[in-house]
Amino acid sequence: MIAEPVRFHYAACFQVAYHSNFGEQFMRNVMAMLLLCLVSAPPAGTQTARPINLMPAPASLQVGAGQLVIGPVFSVAITGHTEPRLQRAVDIFLGDLRRQCGMPPQNTPLSDPAKATLVVNSEDGSKEVQEVGEDESYTLEVSPSGAQLSAATTLGIMRGLQTFLQLVEVGPNGFAVPVLTIKDQPRFPWRGLMIDVGRHFMPLDVLKRNLDGMAAVKMNVFHWHLSDNQGFRVESKRFPKLQAMGSDGLYYTQEEVREVIAYARDRGIRVVPEFDMPGHSTAWFVGYPELASGHGPYAIERKWGVFDPAMDPTKDSTYKFLDEFIGEMAKLFPDQYFHIGGDEVKGKEWDANPKIQEFMRGHGIKTNPDLQAYFNRRVQEIVSKHGKTMEGWDEILRPDLPKSIVIQSWRGQDSLAAAAKQGYRGLLSFGYYVDLNWPAWQHYEVDPMAKAAADLGDEEKQRILGGEAAMWAEYVSPENIESRIWPRTAAIAERLWSPQNVRDVDSMYQRMGAISHRLDWLGLTHNSSYVPMLRRIAGSDDVGALRTLADVVEPVKDYTREELAETPPLSSDPLNRLVDAVRPESMTARHFSELVDAFVAGGSKPGTEAEIRALLARWRDHQVELQPLAEESYLLKEVMPLSRHLSALGTAGLAALDYLDHGEQAPAAWKTEQLALIEQIKKPKAQLLLMVAPSVQKLVEASAGAGSGSPAR
Repeated sequence: MIAEPVRFHYAACFQVAYHSNFGEQFMRNVMAMLLLCLVSAPPAGTQTARPINLMPAPASLQVGAGQLVIGPVFSVAITGHTEPRLQRAVDIFLGDLRRQCGMPPQNTPLSDPAKATLVVNSEDGSKEVQEVGEDESYTLEVSPSGAQLSAATTLGIMRGLQTFLQLVEVGPNGFAVPVLTIKDQPRFPWRGLMIDVGRHFMPLDVLKRNLDGMAAVKMNVFHWHLSDNQGFRVESKRFPKLQAMGSDGLYYTQEEVREVIAYARDRGIRVVPEFDMPGHSTAWFVGYPELASGHGPYAIERKWGVFDPAMDPTKDSTYKFLDEFIGEMAKLFPDQYFHIGGDEVKGKEWDANPKIQEFMRGHGIKTNPDLQAYFNRRVQEIVSKHGKTMEGWDEILRPDLPKSIVIQSWRGQDSLAAAAKQGYRGLLSFGYYVDLNWPAWQHYEVDPMAKAAADLGDEEKQRILGGEAAMWAEYVSPENIESRIWPRTAAIAERLWSPQNVRDVDSMYQRMGAISHRLDWLGLTHNSSYVPMLRRIAGSDDVGALRTLADVVEPVKDYTREELAETPPLSSDPLNRLVDAVRPESMTARHFSELVDAFVAGGSKPGTEAEIRALLARWRDHQVELQPLAEESYLLKEVMPLSRHLSALGTAGLAALDYLDHGEQAPAAWKTEQLALIEQIKKPKAQLLLMVAPSVQKLVEASAGAGSGSPAR
């Protein structure tokens, strides 16, 4: 756990460690060391070390005195086992390091270990096809004269190289890494990100950037959701009408699939394909309607939601088709796991099909879930025949399926625990749906081992493999998908890698901010796409006023966006509105909330009120600046009510501060009027939420309750 981002003085007496086995004695030791730091603090003006912003937090860290300077002649030597994959990992590392430090690219040969800045030693190589549970542990030792990274496998080296990159900071002596020792290993063996390319297609460059982001935070499974009602996204040479008629021409060739798999492998990431069946399968039926349970005709679905079409589980021809298709895909995707989806089957086509009903009666199948279980058993046999292990969402769980399958839970830890008790392995995605626009802390608090899972026996707990963040793609494009995934997914990555008691939210946010900027150097666009999207909305290069508003609003949460839509949203709708450009979590609103909480509690630092006033004044005045742009851009018209509300909040907050400064109690009528207005402001407008309203409400309430004097500041 990182209770607070620990700042270390460069003196041997300030060596600090944190480990996964925290206890009361450890906390007493930390307090003793903090007191020592206070007593022995260096004089004013003395250079002190920067915080150690590692994410995910490692299992064990010891910081010593001094630093290793990173210069243009930085070199790496490989000792012990070597293989092409390890050499490529080092090449990738050197390229990332030079980009991060602004050093020109060089064709740097591997160095002599006696002369190298970093010596890498791997005891063994990696599996030909990466497996669940391969050893990812590593030890990183940094001294002023050099660094040593050792691991049991190439995978461990990859994880340690990412840690080294996060340690590099600019300082008075140039770029440097602090002297330290890290011993690290993951808590869970399965730490994934699912990207849905069925609803909105994502080009290869987008996928590769996200793979780079995953590697940076030590995630190791790319779950590729490749088919849904809105599109079938992989070339099948055996059944070419799948992509020819079910994709609008937007699909990956088999060669491109191999390219993604190779790219992922070089970053220590497995690729698990998902082809959803028997539901979420309309795009299959456009080219092959004989697979369906209904009469059709079928077309690619343009709306969002759960639809009636489903495969016919009663025809042998369905399984013959799937046998050939799965056989083809099993050869294309080398990973052991093959995801069949299996979720949200409505069963209406089954109910309306007389032949299916006759089949159910003849086979003693009483319900649609029972019919789906029959389908799953037959598909599992096909998947197993082709040497793969079947994976699926909660709905596939039935006690008559082999214990080898893996359950992915979107329903929660209780569902996950139920599977583990029955002998099934599982992973959690409940609480990790990043498309729902939750704040990072909300994802961070979700743990695979919480609720019913916390009460499992030791053997049952071993069946919980980890979890996956999920990026469903109804409201994302190649332009904004990374802003929906990053940096919040780093919080999920930490939950799955770091010890369970790493839970401090404030520390998480500080370190997540640091990793967000590091992802910029990898080319991810979660930050860089923001201002260009605002320029398009404003119709101007001057986006100052619009950004003032955009920085304090968030998209509505969960599935509210579709509920608030005036007309049913379509896959062809442009994603060019302010709700598409703003971040899922406003860091400005979070900072403002912290300032206000400290201020009204009477414990704020000097200058807090001045900072609050400056923000409120900016919000009060911004509508006047934004209004001329709104007259020129139709994309701005829908957000002008939000602009007026932000100005009203600024005015109310400043008035509340004036009452507090003068030691006066705000009039009851004014308080009532302002609180009623704030309640209206809290309601969504243009599918956006104004996130500073609750904090202004606290100021209003504080001013109305003030007697004499004002909060300390």
